[in-house]
Amino acid sequence: MNAISNPADDVVDLLRQLRLPHMRAAAPELLATAKAQRWDPAEAIRALLTEELAGRQASSINARRKAAGFPTGKTFDGWDDTVSSIPEPTQRALRTLEWIDRHENIVVCGPSGTGKSHFLEALGHQAIDAGAHVSWFSLEALGVLIGRHRADDTTSRAIRKIMRADVIIIDDIGLLPVTAETAEALYRVVDAAYEKRSIALSSNLHPAGFDELMPKTIANATVDRLLHHAHIVLTTGDSIRLTQATTGKGVTPLTN
Repeated sequence: MNAISNPADDVVDLLRQLRLPHMRAAAPELLATAKAQRWDPAEAIRALLTEELAGRQASSINARRKAAGFPTGKTFDGWDDTVSSIPEPTQRALRTLEWIDRHENIVVCGPSGTGKSHFLEALGHQAIDAGAHVSWFSLEALGVLIGRHRADDTTSRAIRKIMRADVIIIDDIGLLPVTAETAEALYRVVDAAYEKRSIALSSNLHPAGFDELMPKTIANATVDRLLHHAHIVLTTGDSIRLTQATTGKGVTPLTN
């Protein structure tokens, strides 16, 4: 005689065949709870579907976070808004992410070490948690990427791929000399994103000074499009990194 199958085991096997991994993982315990507490069948189904949805959302967030290419993983969990020179009302307004829905830009400029990159990366992580797609580039990496595609005439394809993101973060403008090719890459991305995507950019220089870094014609065209719908945020003060280093907060104390 064939053994009588366990309905809960059958459900788990069916969920495996249907490729519903989050429901399958939760099913044994959840179905046992439902039986013990005499849940309405619809309640058990709803609980299983909720598990699957939550699992898929978490997987999607993790995939988008990995694809973004963030450099360090800094979020607002490690951000001290009282130390930053960015006014707290400005921080709160930008953290609503409303500027992304309006395809507006952010330009954060100021001295090195004043939290520009941390703030933008934290905004990027928050945007991903809210469902957005984000891409992170240093200006140098952006120039290399576009230059590599110029060799086989696939630049337009590379730009279209970058534009799949809702927010394109470009970091550290003004730290290193900018070649004509890199300046062109920046222009092409800013131009393609204009009124369609959001650019979040950090720079040691105010965009008005970009013509000190790159050919004036390209600089003017880039800044014209970048600043038309942009929130300009100025950071000031001493380097937060240097302050932490000189006060012994940059490392974990050594033990004997």
